[in-house]
Amino acid sequence: MPMQADEIAGFIKSALPDAEVIIKDLAGDGDHYAAHVTSAAFKGLPRVRQHQMVYAALQGRMGGALHALALTTAIPE
Repeated sequence: MPMQADEIAGFIKSALPDAEVIIKDLAGDGDHYAAHVTSAAFKGLPRVRQHQMVYAALQGRMGGALHALALTTAIPE
């Protein structure tokens, strides 16, 4: 069963409480999303580590309940 955008945002916000999360359904099928996540927790970390933090927040759902996620991360200004 595909994940809903609010579920994805909820998992990310649970792991990164200060995060601003913007989710877009790319194909209208509930399987292909883009996420932009902004969090102070990313400060000083390389982009790869930032993405790993977001994927860890999804608790193993990538590739299963969540088929595809185009991810961008940022640090608040």
